[in-house]
Amino acid sequence: MSYKLYCCLLLCCLTACGSTPAPIEDRNSPAARPKPPVYRSGEALAPGRYRVRQGDTLYSIAWRNGLDFRALAAANGIRAPYTIYPGQELDLRAAPVPSAAPSSASSSQTSRQVTTPAPAPATRTVPADRVTKESPGSGKKVIAVESAPPPAPAVPQKAVSAWRWPTSGALVRRYSSSVHKGIDIGGNRGEPVVSVADGVVVYAGTGIAGFGELLIVKHNDTYLSAYGHNDRLLVGEGARVSSGQKIAEKGSSGTDTVKLHFEIRRNGKPVDPLQLLPRR
Repeated sequence: MSYKLYCCLLLCCLTACGSTPAPIEDRNSPAARPKPPVYRSGEALAPGRYRVRQGDTLYSIAWRNGLDFRALAAANGIRAPYTIYPGQELDLRAAPVPSAAPSSASSSQTSRQVTTPAPAPATRTVPADRVTKESPGSGKKVIAVESAPPPAPAVPQKAVSAWRWPTSGALVRRYSSSVHKGIDIGGNRGEPVVSVADGVVVYAGTGIAGFGELLIVKHNDTYLSAYGHNDRLLVGEGARVSSGQKIAEKGSSGTDTVKLHFEIRRNGKPVDPLQLLPRR
């Protein structure tokens, strides 16, 4: 190859390279920004595990599965205020209730047990578009939280000195440990439903199948009460309620007749409310 021909070929190559600029990556464009990995909703779960859905709380999950919320939190390394995240996987094989909790309870009308002194705020689910931390045990990161959830009022850390009936009306169905884990009280739509003791609302909504418009009130670290099939809820999660305060109106949500479904749970386990409520 002659020297002139070599120079011509080299000049052509340089001209071609100069006419096509190298692509420039705009790292500030939305398409170029790295997207954080999210939980995969289609993943199969192992037996004994549950994937948190929007609107779930630790209390509602524990209630649905007959667990003590403290045991469920301990089994999954979740600390107060018990914030959970959509997509987070929870192990439902709950650990024993922490030793600081009461180990036994009286079935008499007046509860005498001593409760733990630490306050337990109402739990909540952080919306999926505001999550910033890693789901415990999953190793998967989710999207950023803009602000922390506001603290809920502290739950009264005292024994329930006296229980009261949640509503008027005839007892239409009794408690059964295997079939019906509460009592049903009949009546008319719109009649008042009241809190049976002082406490804090830890769940308000329709996310637990079979209960309709449901409220769960935490009275202390031992007792929770639930009020189902309401027509209208008058308090929301985190609200402090006092004994006898109107919290809902009786209805038929989630069922075919007007009635209040009422439960009391001790350390996560259903008990017969008639063993605690005063005779009438």
